[in-house]
Amino acid sequence: MKLGARILKTGIAITLALFLADLLQMPSPVFAGIAAIFAIQPTIYRSYLSIIEQVQGNIIGASVAVIFVLVFGKDIFIVGLGAIIIITILLKLKLEKTISLTLVTFIVIMETPNPDFMQFALLRFSTIMIGILSAFLVNFIFIPPKYETKLFYRISGVTEEILKWTRLAMRHASEYRLLKKDIAIIKERLTKVNQFYSLYKEERRYFKRNDISKTRKLVIYRQMIIASQKGLEVLKLLHRSENVLHQLPDNLQMQIRERLDFLMHFHEQLLLKFIGKVPIESDLDSFQNIHIQRNELMNLFLREIKDYYIQDDFQSYQLMHMLSGIFDYEEQLEHLEILIKSFKSFHKNVNKVTIEESEEV
Repeated sequence: MKLGARILKTGIAITLALFLADLLQMPSPVFAGIAAIFAIQPTIYRSYLSIIEQVQGNIIGASVAVIFVLVFGKDIFIVGLGAIIIITILLKLKLEKTISLTLVTFIVIMETPNPDFMQFALLRFSTIMIGILSAFLVNFIFIPPKYETKLFYRISGVTEEILKWTRLAMRHASEYRLLKKDIAIIKERLTKVNQFYSLYKEERRYFKRNDISKTRKLVIYRQMIIASQKGLEVLKLLHRSENVLHQLPDNLQMQIRERLDFLMHFHEQLLLKFIGKVPIESDLDSFQNIHIQRNELMNLFLREIKDYYIQDDFQSYQLMHMLSGIFDYEEQLEHLEILIKSFKSFHKNVNKVTIEESEEV
């Protein structure tokens, strides 16, 4: 089990919150530690949003607590009623993420001893705010998240898995049930890739030049994900149409294998070109006849579909889906190549993509 950065940052945020609360001689510094736990976030931008929302939520919680104590006292039923009102207010203001910590603030203030109530309420509120600020400072300064590195490795890993199974499925070397199970796993991994893409998208840059390069990177990473999804669709088509493909003429089967082998090699090269491990202009000669090969494969497919349509219209539809799936995958890869070439031409010296080999996939 690997100790992640967020685990470390949570521990450091708690320590910092307790240290500052103790340094400022706040009563019950434990509440600062509790607040730090709730306030830690996976990105700096989310941490920034969280601190704004938590301040708003805790002001509401503290205000309601003070009003209820002054007007109704501290009966346990009043505490329950106040909690209901606070939750309703926060939901109306779309601050539902702050509910847990706001209720902690509310209950802590409600349970403050009677003497010097207002002073104790302010101190308890300040203690919780110290915890929130500590979490923000730790998230901002200590081990800033590198979601680009993680995102690329997630995309690269899931793409490698798709291509591995596609090569096996093309040669009828995959076990049907095992492949079906792995396709479901790959779909889950692609969902996580999209989550990392969202986290990377939320990261902010402080210089306009970097912001422009990141905007272009976002387009490329989105296209990488789309290309991987199209690759998965081709794999699913190979899996569903295994029997139909097995009955195709040897010439057509060979053309499909060669075409997909070419596309998968192309896909792998594009990922390597993006991180600078393969020259951007490599293998151009092998790609010059791409449209001729595409037309040849299309003609073979159409002749076979025509024969199948006479015998079995369902199988002809399967072949049509396979043809469209392969061409769709190819078009997405061609678009990805254009984006990468454009990015490299604009950012030769300004920006280099650095992928750390030690990052967790």
